[in-house]
Amino acid sequence: MLDLQFICENQDAILENCRNRGIEVDLARLSKLDQRRRELIVQGDKVRQEQKSVSSQIPKAADNDAKQALIAQGKELREQVSALDIELREVEAELKQEQARVPNLAHPDVPVGKEDKANTVVRMSGEKPTFDFEPLDHVALAEKHDLIDFEAGTRVAGHGFYYLKNEAVLLEMALCQYAMQKLVQEGFILHSTPDLAKKEILEGIGFNPRGDETQIYSVENTDLSLVATAEITLGGSMKDQIMDRETLPLKIAGLSHCFRTEAGAHGKATRGIYRVHQFTKVEMFAFTEPTNAASDAMHEEIVRIEEEIFQGLGLHYRVVDTCTGDLGAPAYRKYDLEAWMPGRGEGGAYGEVTSASNCTDYQSRRLGTRCKTSGQKGTEFVHTLNGTAVSIARAIIAVLENYQQADGTILVPEVLRPWIGKDKIG
Repeated sequence: MLDLQFICENQDAILENCRNRGIEVDLARLSKLDQRRRELIVQGDKVRQEQKSVSSQIPKAADNDAKQALIAQGKELREQVSALDIELREVEAELKQEQARVPNLAHPDVPVGKEDKANTVVRMSGEKPTFDFEPLDHVALAEKHDLIDFEAGTRVAGHGFYYLKNEAVLLEMALCQYAMQKLVQEGFILHSTPDLAKKEILEGIGFNPRGDETQIYSVENTDLSLVATAEITLGGSMKDQIMDRETLPLKIAGLSHCFRTEAGAHGKATRGIYRVHQFTKVEMFAFTEPTNAASDAMHEEIVRIEEEIFQGLGLHYRVVDTCTGDLGAPAYRKYDLEAWMPGRGEGGAYGEVTSASNCTDYQSRRLGTRCKTSGQKGTEFVHTLNGTAVSIARAIIAVLENYQQADGTILVPEVLRPWIGKDKIG
């Protein structure tokens, strides 16, 4: 979240940022709660001081009547302190809620717009494949080669779940290995992360684990939820920790299952395994020094890695600078990689395969993740970043659709062949 004092002192900038993002906030209520919190703290301190003074007079009371009067006065003051503390806790809880609704500021160069049509294409890589036949989408290709079983997934878990089969399983494992080997070379520490996280961790990262707008599966009668991305567990792993500034940046990566309700997501563009309730993903996460220069540089590094992964797969893609209305609340800036998918929509279309976000100190303030500088007093909130190395389901779509051949077979990208053990499917 943003610093409370910063919000109160920069309300015009905050309101403009919220308008650009299409988010409504009540800064008047936030300011009122902050003022009441300050008043309660002052009142509480004043009453405690008076209570302390009365307590010190009790042993010196001239007689029993005076002593009893002081005891009664002390009791009354204790009750006042208790009432003030209760109100203070209530006000602070409401204030934190209002503060949490305020999104991160956006980078000055982020395109302003309310929906993804305002996103800006930064660059493109590779060439779209050309076919001398009518290309199939990944659903038809999967049926042809017995790669995905949607019916069994529906029988067992409902719509939006599926079984990968045969070479698709090997493809999933190959993509994971390929991405993780790349990240090891780039200095990331690999993790296999939990599939569950506490409510406070999800909220710290910026997810809403419960409520009407949630995209999260929650476990009944617990404070646990299934994670939508390893960003949650990787970022949460350093909750309330203090790092030495000299050790930054800290680059970690996680292999995890991801679970999302994906409410209302239907249609030809999202059919098959493009938008599903469970998938596997390799995620990058970084903690940097608390400067925009440091986190901006790491942001570019994460995007470079994403691009090199998809260049290695031989896939055509474009890099998109996400507009204000399409940014998540924690993101200061976000780049997406959109790969060309010949079977998507009518005649092919781009589909998001990775995203990379610089969240500056928005998440670290919620999680209490800080750093200290040797020889200096105090701590600072670190900057955090996240990026997709490979989201398996969408990467499989891109591989199947781009590498299909006229004879019905599907070539395996050369970089994946060592793990799959063959150069074509079918």
